[in-house]
Amino acid sequence: MRTLCWYFQVHQPFRLRHYSLFDIGNSQDYFDEHKNREVMKKVAQKCYLPMNALLLKLIQRHGDAFNVSFSISGTALDQFEQYAPEVLESFKQLVATGNVELLSETYYHSLSFLYDKKEFDEQVIKHRTRIKELFDYEPTVFRNTELIYSNEVAQHAAAMGYKAILAEGADHALNGKSPNYVYTPQGADIKLLLKNYQFSDDIAFRFSNKGWKEHPLTVEKFAGWLDAVMGDSVNLFMDYETFGEHQWEDTGIFKFMEALPSTLLPLGTRFITPNELATTPPRETLDIPFTMSWADVERDLSAWLGNKMQLDAIERLYALKAGVFKTGNPALIETWRKLTTSDHFYYMCVKWFSDGDVHKYFNPYDSPYDGFIIFMNVLNDLALRVENAQEKTWLTIGGD
Repeated sequence: MRTLCWYFQVHQPFRLRHYSLFDIGNSQDYFDEHKNREVMKKVAQKCYLPMNALLLKLIQRHGDAFNVSFSISGTALDQFEQYAPEVLESFKQLVATGNVELLSETYYHSLSFLYDKKEFDEQVIKHRTRIKELFDYEPTVFRNTELIYSNEVAQHAAAMGYKAILAEGADHALNGKSPNYVYTPQGADIKLLLKNYQFSDDIAFRFSNKGWKEHPLTVEKFAGWLDAVMGDSVNLFMDYETFGEHQWEDTGIFKFMEALPSTLLPLGTRFITPNELATTPPRETLDIPFTMSWADVERDLSAWLGNKMQLDAIERLYALKAGVFKTGNPALIETWRKLTTSDHFYYMCVKWFSDGDVHKYFNPYDSPYDGFIIFMNVLNDLALRVENAQEKTWLTIGGD
């Protein structure tokens, strides 16, 4: 029996407004509430609400044979509550069916594992707590931000009690092995579930590309491809915004999704969750000592940490952490954590070759350099606030 494991990433960052040099020391208004609301409303109407309604209909139609999974960042959950509560309610309705699995991740969709393990742990715990609070659900499977993965990440996730972890089925990591099997990471008692990037990207990136030799992608064609694949499961991992936002409704993406179960289920295919897939005995141990991700053709960290601007920005950010937390100011700490979101560094990417269109599409700034300048202006003001808080503490102590 063929199995298909479908995981969707749901994430929205708190975007910065165009915070200028003249704002430093004069304004603590860092985030672009208008833009964040505008984007959320737009994506809600184009993707979240219609796609959630479609998935609910498919669950009601096919019952236990149709299951999907989501990883929803804490910043997305916060924005649902602030700007689109109807979206949050629709996700709650989906989870209540029992056919939807929720995964665990860092609350702020951050790169914290690479810079501060304690902060990473706290963000994961905060996310887990929030998922329990909103959905009465306790995740057992972990996915790190942007599928950033290595043996070390797997070992850490295992120590936190997770039964499985997701990663990219990158060619340079597999060395000829198939991503369609369950593996055990080197040195970790946890299952490793790998994305089949070929089939995932056919839907996420190539679906509407009329220059693609396989265009148009029909459910019958896709079913034929799946039938030719060996393994435990074909894992389709992608951004949820694929449906309706990246691939517009007029491309036929919703019709494709609606027709897929009706085509595949009679052929013996089952739609399962990562938790169910993790019960499969592992094929073998997979040793991935280096760090990889699901971004770009390189599948490495260069989308976020590939140039001096990005490195300077993130190193300055984490250098500020001790001072920020020492203030004990919850609002200041929350602001710092929102700045750890990986998107801020993605916006500074200067790769203009094979992946250039992707980075330009997601960049809210006129250039990556604007993204860097605005982020550093915010950090400079944050540093001033920390310094002022420390001076007040010193004066209070001195006055005593």
